[in-house]
Amino acid sequence: MNRREIIKGGIVAGALGALPARVFAQPMAGSLRDRELFAIAKRELDKAGDAIWKRDIVGIADYGVRSSEPRFHFVNLGLGKVDSYHVSHGTGSDPEHDGWLNNYSNVEGSNATSKGAYVTWEWYKGRYGTSVRLGGLDPTNDNALRRYIVMHRAKYAEQSHLERWGRLGRSNGCFAMGEDQFRIALLNLSGGRLLYADSLGLAADGSRVTPPAPEPKPDLKILQPDPPQGEQILHPGVY
Repeated sequence: MNRREIIKGGIVAGALGALPARVFAQPMAGSLRDRELFAIAKRELDKAGDAIWKRDIVGIADYGVRSSEPRFHFVNLGLGKVDSYHVSHGTGSDPEHDGWLNNYSNVEGSNATSKGAYVTWEWYKGRYGTSVRLGGLDPTNDNALRRYIVMHRAKYAEQSHLERWGRLGRSNGCFAMGEDQFRIALLNLSGGRLLYADSLGLAADGSRVTPPAPEPKPDLKILQPDPPQGEQILHPGVY
């Protein structure tokens, strides 16, 4: 490749980021799941408007799929393709630690994942090394900056952890990824792009994933001991 071709390629790549979503190519793979992800990416870009200033790649975290599956989708609108990786969810969203996200929260201290659209901001050095700040764009995640919800690398999101435990570890609500996959995210999804999180439940073949029903909680009444005969209960429920 000569110097003129390299310069030309750089100009084209830069122009893709400025193009409106409506002119991007359709997914090359043509799978049912990828077509739906493509439509969601364009829908959320339209909703976000000027809050997003790089519109070539959209990240979609599908928390309707178990953490053992690649559920963080890089929807490349310029090339018309989807690449999928692993991502963790928060401890407050999965208290059973079974790999399934059960609930979202936008509350400080919940350690839960928040749903909605985010804008990716600048890199910074934090507890997990280089990380990416996020700004929540919806009422369901507008506390993201205050809660320190970011994208970062983590050992509990590595393939080795998945192979040992059959699921990823949990974050404090952040989008945690393995080293290699986070490096891809750092280069392709930071600096003003859109990240969207929701429970879509899209399997690789386009079918819908059905999470298992939560296990019933034990009846606490059965666990309470009977008071001794003739003894007055001064503090009911305390024993």
